[in-house]
Amino acid sequence: MGKKVIIIPTYNEAQNIASIIERVRVYDKDSSILVVDDSSPDGTARIVTGLMTNDSKISLLLRKGKEGLGKAYLHAFKEVLMKNETEWIQMLDADFSHDPKYLPAILKASNDADVVIGSRYVLGGGTSGWPFWRRFLSKFANFYCKVITGMPVNDATAGFIFMRTRIMREAGLDDIKSRGHAFQVELKYRLWKKGARIVEIPVVLPNRHLGNSKMSKGIIGEAVWAPWKMRLNKLI
Repeated sequence: MGKKVIIIPTYNEAQNIASIIERVRVYDKDSSILVVDDSSPDGTARIVTGLMTNDSKISLLLRKGKEGLGKAYLHAFKEVLMKNETEWIQMLDADFSHDPKYLPAILKASNDADVVIGSRYVLGGGTSGWPFWRRFLSKFANFYCKVITGMPVNDATAGFIFMRTRIMREAGLDDIKSRGHAFQVELKYRLWKKGARIVEIPVVLPNRHLGNSKMSKGIIGEAVWAPWKMRLNKLI
């Protein structure tokens, strides 16, 4: 296994960032951690800077402002891939919806894969503490994406993703247009179309730990249209 980088995008995650990094280190003491902060007004970046003094493998990418999840990840991908030192990239939410306890299982599954997805919608996966409306919306969204794109992935909207950088370089990530949660679908679609071997392992996603959800009407609207654009425009 080559070098790994765990990317954690943040916006107003001061309540969570130190705790999530501490929990990552319980299960993964060796990987580099890159926090991508969109100039959070709550001081998230300042907390990360403090953590960097005790852990040389933590770094901070401070962006000018809030531009959405997709933009943050794409900026981080570009920074990591440009250095050409990393074999794997792990995507991880700061709000504890992606529990680092699954990192060893994800790593094990990567032996036979280019992309490993922590999935709610395979046997053994699920959610905990989600209200009915959110469970329904999530299941419908994934069914919707699967039918329209034809992508053989049960959890197309998942953001708990481990990817081989070699296949990422081939997938035309610079051309991704989605900014919100549709970014997750478009990312997987591009990797799949490039022949990535995709494996899903079961994870249980809890409700948000602390702080506020970033969901908005604009994000939902983008998610509705994005699968159609992928299919009709034949992105790749």
